[in-house]
Amino acid sequence: MGKEIFTEKAPAAIGPYSQAVDMGNVLFVSGQIGINPETGEVVPGIEAQTKQVMENLKAILHVADADFSKVGKFTIYLSSMDDFATVNEIYGSYLEKPYPARATVEVSRLPKDVLVEIDAIVVKD
Repeated sequence: MGKEIFTEKAPAAIGPYSQAVDMGNVLFVSGQIGINPETGEVVPGIEAQTKQVMENLKAILHVADADFSKVGKFTIYLSSMDDFATVNEIYGSYLEKPYPARATVEVSRLPKDVLVEIDAIVVKD
């Protein structure tokens, strides 16, 4: 079994799952949405939500002794592909080459009716 990863600097799970699970050399980070962990509220707009998602991911990775450079793959879920360019620009500002693999998909609905959700798979040393 893996080790649960938790930080108060990211939103608590809103269901029967962990923020992340450390399986030894691989860390699986659950999808993060634009919830401000201090207020518990969804931040408004695609720009703010994307920044909050990336900050939530960063906080979880930090607790797991990892960072964005260790991410092997992200999956981005968008409620509208019209937001792709905006999300791509903000997401990209958190990363450096070589970039991780990625999939981006449009979905019909996301939790709490947010506009973006991102999860990650991390390879640890």
